[in-house]
Amino acid sequence: MTLEVVMVEPVGQVVKDQIAVLFAQGASPFDIRSATGVNRHVVFRQMRRLRRPPLSERVRSPLRFSLPEREEISRGLAGGGSLRSIAAGLGRAPSSVSREVARNGGRRRYRACRAERDALKRACRPKPSKLARCGRLRRVVSSKLEADWSPQQISGWLVETYPADLEMRVSHETIYLSLFVQSKGALRRELAHHLRSGRMQRRPVGYSAQRGQGTIRGMVNISERPAEVDDRAVPGHWEGDLLCGSAGTAIATLVERTSRFVMLVALAGDHCAPTVADALAARVRKLPVELRRSLTWDQGKEMADHARFTVDSGVTVYFCDPRSPWQRGTNENTNGLLRQYFPKRTSLAPYSQRDLDHIARKLNGRPRQTLGWMTPSQALDTALQ
Repeated sequence: MTLEVVMVEPVGQVVKDQIAVLFAQGASPFDIRSATGVNRHVVFRQMRRLRRPPLSERVRSPLRFSLPEREEISRGLAGGGSLRSIAAGLGRAPSSVSREVARNGGRRRYRACRAERDALKRACRPKPSKLARCGRLRRVVSSKLEADWSPQQISGWLVETYPADLEMRVSHETIYLSLFVQSKGALRRELAHHLRSGRMQRRPVGYSAQRGQGTIRGMVNISERPAEVDDRAVPGHWEGDLLCGSAGTAIATLVERTSRFVMLVALAGDHCAPTVADALAARVRKLPVELRRSLTWDQGKEMADHARFTVDSGVTVYFCDPRSPWQRGTNENTNGLLRQYFPKRTSLAPYSQRDLDHIARKLNGRPRQTLGWMTPSQALDTALQ
């Protein structure tokens, strides 16, 4: 069996024009081939090209400079005119003309044609992300994500660590896009599992179950709390709550209001009132005296033994109003961060106090925007000086 190899020779523009005219008149491929004398493969190829929809004409936004405007800018600069006078002649803002000249070589090197060509090139989409173009930045961001830092913490930390290096800057939205959008995937997708939520997409926080409330004797309402607690100027005022898992397991979380310093307390067996009071008192007694001032809690029944806790630790307990979690918002935010390590509907029984201390150290070593990108440990040391 012999295979016939068909050689298709290049077709000139004259023949292409003839095929286009015959195709527009409705001629069949056989008639076009007979009239032009070319191979049938050429006819079919040209017909496929003619069937393609024409490219849409590029529409320039009225906010962008046109080529005639760029020519006026070039002529004005050559004539020694000021940027403000050039902007007045064009009816544009002086700042717009200034940015146009600065991004295209400055006063001495500005040329209209080159500025137009570069502007069209910059407008092409999609663009490679900054993380895809800068390997050094990508490596630093990946290492911090592996250390369980959030994209916002990484973005703020880069500004503080590399103040003079503009290449080492990236917004937290760019990091999220590189993790979640496949077309912009400059970072390894598995790094998304290091985010606090552990999700592979961004979405609102879901519904969380509410614990039953009960009446606690001898409560001191949050309205009676000293004014120094509200301004966060004095360290030693804490917010607390239980972080619950499956099968009735729970741990206690304490957050210092001034520094956002976190302490996690293991609860042996259950989280009834006597167990919680004993565990918290034992933990708080290890703190310096200047860090034992007050504790703000919700009206959960696990703090029903608050009077004995105050006697054992010397820390006064203040209770929030019912269904008012914003009154201890620092602790609520911290519990959300802890869900990265303790996902919902998982048992907390396997975690020992040593494990909890290790997780607390990781959280206290992560920079926080509200602290000026200091870590809670650094903020606490500064407050105690």
